Amino acid sequence: MRARLVLCAMSMLQFFIAVDVTVVNIALPSIGAEFGVDGHSLTWVVVGYTVTGGGLLMLGGRLGDLFGRRRTLLAGTALFGTASLLAGLAPSFPVLVAARLLQGAGEAVALPAAMATIVLLFPEGPRRSQALSVWAAVASCGLVLGFALSGIITAHLGWRWIFLISVPFILVVIVAVLLLVPNDRSAPREPVRLDLPGALLLTMCPLLLVYGVVEAGEPGTSPWVSLVALVGAAVTAVGFVRVEARSPNPLVPLTFFADRTRIRANLTTMLLSGALSTSFLLFTFYLQDRLEMGPLGAGLTMLPLAAALIAASVLVPRLLGRWGARACVLVGLAAAAGATAVVALVAVVGGGAAWLLPAMLLIAAGMGFGLVGLQYIAVSGTTDEDAGIASGVQRAADQLGGAAGVAVYVGLGFASALHSGDPFLVAAALAVAGLVVGAVVISRSPATTVAQHQAA
Repeated sequence: MRARLVLCAMSMLQFFIAVDVTVVNIALPSIGAEFGVDGHSLTWVVVGYTVTGGGLLMLGGRLGDLFGRRRTLLAGTALFGTASLLAGLAPSFPVLVAARLLQGAGEAVALPAAMATIVLLFPEGPRRSQALSVWAAVASCGLVLGFALSGIITAHLGWRWIFLISVPFILVVIVAVLLLVPNDRSAPREPVRLDLPGALLLTMCPLLLVYGVVEAGEPGTSPWVSLVALVGAAVTAVGFVRVEARSPNPLVPLTFFADRTRIRANLTTMLLSGALSTSFLLFTFYLQDRLEMGPLGAGLTMLPLAAALIAASVLVPRLLGRWGARACVLVGLAAAAGATAVVALVAVVGGGAAWLLPAMLLIAAGMGFGLVGLQYIAVSGTTDEDAGIASGVQRAADQLGGAAGVAVYVGLGFASALHSGDPFLVAAALAVAGLVVGAVVISRSPATTVAQHQAA
């Protein structure tokens, strides 16, 4: 019962963190109108949160391993709640962007500790797979419901409440952690230097990549701007590897990457998340731009997707035990490819919102089967010493993969300066190509089932 209550509290935290990824999308015009900023500047309200959160996730995982998961969980949750309050009360646009960056930092500190807490409270086997399924389903529902909540809250209460509404729930999570999460068995006796240069380089790399790709598709932009940004992204990536190799306390010890199964799982997670995020965006683009739906109507249209995700969260744990994680991941990759193809086909042929119902079901299958299976593979075999870093790497792969995927697939697909093809088709083709690569990568992993893990 204690473990289940902790799972409920962690899921509540996960839900509002996931909601904050998408809840700003429909509210962006209202934010821009109040502060007098254009669409180009408004994109950083979204990108700043996702990329900062993803870039610092491994630092958050390292903090949990070094200083205790309970302490780190409390600090990250408090920072996220405080930043949400600051965003809702922001007197200017720069303060709002800073608050979104702080929200990303709070997420990065809290989520790895929350996931590691779940992993260690539920033993490896069916119970852990069920807990991770709930965790993934809550995150997916939060992403979907963020669109609907944004339309409802913005229309009736104002955009500031999309941030303020989460504050009392975050206080509930903090109280639950204080009462239910046990103290860590050990804590460092001496101060430990953190790998802050590594965290900075890991955050700058995707920011430069996103900036370079977005600017490449802007008409009239000098190609040198994009080229310098992309070269900077490559340089920071190489610098990150060199810093990690030399740091006495690296974010990710290079020995962690000796496990090829984990490497394959995290790489496939990036490719799957990029494709799923792209299908989400193409979905909403079609509803609002092609069908000319209002924000509230577009958000409510996606509610069946949330119901399908709940159904998937019940079905996947049972099949995970029978088929094994690798088979479930392959099903999820195929479903995500199908969803992306359906959205692109409907956009080209033309059709009402009902035509997108198959895409919603396939997206749910892609998230339910693919992400849960990959989570299980990525954290299998972890111990007290490395559970936090394994969770942090997996979450970073998920979040950075989603942000980078949207920047590359959608950025190139809708870059009229680079090609004359249909943007939906080009973006979908790139996403499906990434999923094919992911299928090849994960196929090389062992086909061990949950039951075999439990027996071992």
